[in-house]
Amino acid sequence: MLPLAGVTVVSLEHAVALPFATRHLAELGARVIKVERPGQGDFARDYDRAVRGGMSAHFSWLNRSKESLTLDLKVPRARAVLDRLIERADVVAQNLGPGAAARLGLDAATLVACRPELVAVDLSGYGPSGPYRGRKAYDMLVQAEAGLIAVTGTPDHPAKAGFAAGDVAAGSYVIQGVLSALLRRERSGAGAALEIAMLDALTEWMGYPVQTVEHTGVELARSGIGHQSIAPYEAFRTADGDDMLIGVQNDGEWARLARGPLSRPELADDPDFATNQARVRNRERTDAVVAAVVATLGTAELEAGLATAGVAYARVSTVAGVLAHPQLAARGRWVEVGSPVGPVRQTRPVVEFPGEDARLGPVPALGEHTDRILDELGLDPTEIADLRAAGAI
Repeated sequence: MLPLAGVTVVSLEHAVALPFATRHLAELGARVIKVERPGQGDFARDYDRAVRGGMSAHFSWLNRSKESLTLDLKVPRARAVLDRLIERADVVAQNLGPGAAARLGLDAATLVACRPELVAVDLSGYGPSGPYRGRKAYDMLVQAEAGLIAVTGTPDHPAKAGFAAGDVAAGSYVIQGVLSALLRRERSGAGAALEIAMLDALTEWMGYPVQTVEHTGVELARSGIGHQSIAPYEAFRTADGDDMLIGVQNDGEWARLARGPLSRPELADDPDFATNQARVRNRERTDAVVAAVVATLGTAELEAGLATAGVAYARVSTVAGVLAHPQLAARGRWVEVGSPVGPVRQTRPVVEFPGEDARLGPVPALGEHTDRILDELGLDPTEIADLRAAGAI
């Protein structure tokens, strides 16, 4: 039995952060009912048509193993359906626009006041209080406010992270919060009203830069691929034209690199290079020494030398390289799941339980499960037809 089997999650969700969280809850065994607007649905459905020419890559990534129910909450009869659904739920989560859930009486505090055993989650950009509480918040905006953009990129050009870091950070804490609240409820019977903000989550993930600036008063310089406080920790181009990231984590590794692949044993004890602090002070010279040698070595030769020396390294892969990555292939990390546009290749769940089949349900079409869910709630075909005629579903 998967650990969340028997748990029902009702999620009023869109975009990335909350769908990321609920997809993982679904893969742990929860039944996730995704509430969407009739006609349009989650606006992430229309971000692009990258997947087989008919589905958004974001939506494909975030929504497998869920059921799609369409409800227009502006129609009173639709709201009555949602209330019946919430009465049966273990978890209710929402990431509606600022203030929208509270106006509808669907914020976590209101729901838990009515059902103290319920686990309810409000996920927002900046939280329910403070001067930013009413601001819309999308991933890149939160990356900017949290300082991630300030430390990402090159000295001349700041850059956002190449994926939705703020959304994924917040979604990860939703997963943690829900699992913790369910465990507590199992022990005490008490539910929880959780408030999770993207800015809070990403600021936590910025811990190293935050702590450094807090205690030094000096903003970190952007360093591209390189590490601000470790050297050499940079990408170097081989004679074959491949970029190899070499990460020296301590002075022993530097000594082995100098005596091994670099064939410069004198650098192991040279006071300008022997310690990490010295190498950081002399970063340009350090990187130049390594780059000059790496440029003369083929990729396979360099990898063999680094492995023998016990120095960490990695090829700088393209996304196409990840799709063909031998380690992922060897571990069976790719699967096919169904979708409205046909089978799509995706990654397996990160957390799987030995002896349990992973839950890998299809990506739902908009409203695909509406009639079945309403039937479970006791509505007969005539009532369902009337709801559809009224635009409630």
